[in-house]
Amino acid sequence: MFVGIADTFVVSFSGEADVSGVSLVTSFNTVPIFLFTALCRSIGKTNVTMNVSIVANIINVVGNCIGVFALKMGAAGVAWPSLISRVLSAVAVTVYCFRKRNTVRYRLADVFAWDGGLLKKVMGIALPNGVENGVHQLVKVALSSMVALFGTYQIAANGVAQSIWSLASIMGLAMAPVYTTVIGQCMGARKIDAANFYFKKLNRITLVLSILWNALVFAITPLIVRYSAISPEAKELVIWLVLINNIFNGLAYPFAGSLGNGLRAAGDMKFTMIISITLTIAARLFFSALFGLWLGWGVIGVAIGMSIDLVFRGAIFIRRLKSQKWTQFQLI
Repeated sequence: MFVGIADTFVVSFSGEADVSGVSLVTSFNTVPIFLFTALCRSIGKTNVTMNVSIVANIINVVGNCIGVFALKMGAAGVAWPSLISRVLSAVAVTVYCFRKRNTVRYRLADVFAWDGGLLKKVMGIALPNGVENGVHQLVKVALSSMVALFGTYQIAANGVAQSIWSLASIMGLAMAPVYTTVIGQCMGARKIDAANFYFKKLNRITLVLSILWNALVFAITPLIVRYSAISPEAKELVIWLVLINNIFNGLAYPFAGSLGNGLRAAGDMKFTMIISITLTIAARLFFSALFGLWLGWGVIGVAIGMSIDLVFRGAIFIRRLKSQKWTQFQLI
């Protein structure tokens, strides 16, 4: 995540055109590193992903500074360090997963082994998540293409705002694995009362932390924008975009995102998939097109459309939690 933030933030010093280019391609280069960090986390080595991420961020930020400020390469000065840091991260984490000294490790023989029964169970969990994420990425690309129609200064403002949005979303994203681990363990042991208790507790903690964090990020946004090499109009637009995002990210994302992870951990994958896919298209894409294109609100309209998606999704997941229907599923 911080690699993407650094990309857009550093390149903002080289002008609007370069920010526009970088902000439109960041949607396409996150899959490899997410894939390999997931492999490492699956065997409980979260500290390894953290250490690798720290090293990758250092490489990326230093490389960005050299490429943009010293070599004057513009967007290319950001693209190459980003690529190098991601490739090194993927290789490092993959090698670690195969180390013989690990208590739990991957072996090539196991990777290519066939177990139809286990595969069916795994696909029952993975397929809904994969379809949901696939649709989300397609809509994300569609929204990026939509933003590209609004002109350079709006693209630049959106690119800088996205880097700040990524920073603002850290709290919600950090709590998502907590839901997955805690609720997954409770449901695996069929401790429904404990799962209900931790759902309520985690919801309160996530909401409070998310509100405080989003308020803090918005408070420092003017300082970040001040040093960005974009036009005054773009700087003002960034402030409005961050304000809209952080209000809804702070209030709605704890339920739309983190709570959704908890429901998936309880085995309620199909419901969350259907709701997420439906709202990604019917709310996020539709309202973004309605406000952004048809009403001519530009990137402000896109931000509002994405926020509406979060509100609807959060409300539905809260209702699903209260219905107790998620307690009926059996995990592997």
